[in-house]
Amino acid sequence: MDIDLMKDENVINNIFDNIKELVISSRNKVYTAVNTEMLKLYWNIGKSIIEIQQGDERASYGDAVLDKLSQKLTNEFGKGFSKRNLERMRKFYKCFPIATTVSSQLSWSHYLELIKIEEDNKRNFYLNECINTRWSVRELQRQISSLLYERLALSANKEKVLELAEKGQVLESSKDLVKDSFVLEFLDIKENTDYLESNLEKNILEHLKEFLLELGKGFSFVGNQVRLTLEEDHFYSDLVFYNRILRCFVIIDLKIGKVSHQDIGQMQMYVNYYDREIKQK
Repeated sequence: MDIDLMKDENVINNIFDNIKELVISSRNKVYTAVNTEMLKLYWNIGKSIIEIQQGDERASYGDAVLDKLSQKLTNEFGKGFSKRNLERMRKFYKCFPIATTVSSQLSWSHYLELIKIEEDNKRNFYLNECINTRWSVRELQRQISSLLYERLALSANKEKVLELAEKGQVLESSKDLVKDSFVLEFLDIKENTDYLESNLEKNILEHLKEFLLELGKGFSFVGNQVRLTLEEDHFYSDLVFYNRILRCFVIIDLKIGKVSHQDIGQMQMYVNYYDREIKQK
């Protein structure tokens, strides 16, 4: 009897798992379809407003038009057509006047953040990065506030800056890995406090997901305090990562104070060891 009950339970669980997958898949398709239609609607509303105003957005005239339009739309369709939302739709169309540049992979919430960016190249960079790396809205907000585009552009020539706008960040060499500088505000380190390198390492490990995102594309975590042995001496590198795009290890040695020549020599020893003993062809 118990065996039969167990069989029934297994059958029910299998059916449940299959139905669960179907429901999740269906909901995702519905969400994608709804999101696509919503973006089309808001884009077309923005286009209609621009065409009716014929580019005349003077404060007094534009405000009066949007006020009346908002009232009529709200009376007819309910919430969602406030004056502020209509202004956003107008800005949405102005920022993305070509319909094919609007990606259904992003939500309206993503676009609300993107249209706040006035510079075209900068906006296009964040648009491409959102699509390529599947940033959430929260991650997009953080990358904008941490000036990711500016940091990458600092170390790039004019051609590279243009490439950032057209393709997002493209990793072609080890130099492309390094930002100037890294922003680690999520570690919430207070100024003028005693802080040890071990505390910094522990804090990074506790925020590993955020740290990986700040490092950039293609990073995976290998380990911390990774031991390497030279002759009979043991050494420990603080953090080791692997970048699957460039196929290289990235070794981080954490320092609170000023970096010395000895520190640089030790890091070079780590790099030589990985080149010689760890890295594959």
